[in-house]
Amino acid sequence: MENNSKKSRRKFLDKGLKIGIASAIGGVALSKLSTSLKANAEEGSGETMELMTTDGTIIQVDSSEVVEMGHRHGMDYNVREGIPNRKFVMVVDLAKCKNALKCQSACNKAHYITGDNAWMKVYKMQESEDTAPYWMPTTCQHCDKPACVTVCPVDATFKRKDGLVLIDNDRCIGCRFCMAACPYSTRVFNWGDPGQEVTLNLDMTGVEPTPEYAGMPSLKGTVDKCDFCPHMVKEGELPHCVTACPNGVFYFGDKYEDTVTNGEETVRLSKLLEEKAGYRLLESLGTEPSVYYLPPVDRLVDFEDGMEHFTEFQSVEKPVKE
Repeated sequence: MENNSKKSRRKFLDKGLKIGIASAIGGVALSKLSTSLKANAEEGSGETMELMTTDGTIIQVDSSEVVEMGHRHGMDYNVREGIPNRKFVMVVDLAKCKNALKCQSACNKAHYITGDNAWMKVYKMQESEDTAPYWMPTTCQHCDKPACVTVCPVDATFKRKDGLVLIDNDRCIGCRFCMAACPYSTRVFNWGDPGQEVTLNLDMTGVEPTPEYAGMPSLKGTVDKCDFCPHMVKEGELPHCVTACPNGVFYFGDKYEDTVTNGEETVRLSKLLEEKAGYRLLESLGTEPSVYYLPPVDRLVDFEDGMEHFTEFQSVEKPVKE
């Protein structure tokens, strides 16, 4: 059971790949490659499948060729365009959040973030004196109509077709127009260099920082924010915050497939939102966020002032040695 859970956690994007392979490849690419695919079919696995070209012709190709083209590991795609035929979304279940801050710690470590520059923040919320308080994780909403993209004068902030809103730090000039335009206040500015020691993986050495390689350190004088871990998503794995949360607060998945998972359970997105009255922040603004929230009802954990206790502990002055 544990191995199956890990496979589900790490390879959630592979689900349904063969079903949607025709759309994932794209009609134009399929049309151009149909001749070579048919030529290679005899040398393949021997198992064929039917696909339709852009002109409506049904062709038979070797299934091994199709899977290889559709597989995301090593996929050669335009980083600014995103993964074809995907729409990534996140669901945050407020009833499960216990302010463990594992999501924040994992995100900080993976992106070389420290202190107030954390992309993931957790706030104590309370609607009124008559209601119980709850914890609310906040991050970039990856809006379908992002104001931050509209105001960027150098095209450093951009939106991909798969729903991710990213920042190209090489283009960013630090004007902070995007920070002023964002109604969710989820962006941060890098006043200095990364505060933690930078140790790049061997396979990252020599790779220029691009929006795809979110594991690269931030650049001084640029803006940062949550990016949904595109370098993880490309490999069919979940963002760091999702896998690090011990309470299964975060669900991540594909809106087109109507499926999201927190690593332990996989559910229908539409059913989850309907049954638990899911909503999006500041929907009246028309930004159309890709992050949904489930109300803090029928809570699975008791509320604890974890963050406040942590702050108080940190602020205790040490006795002065005489």
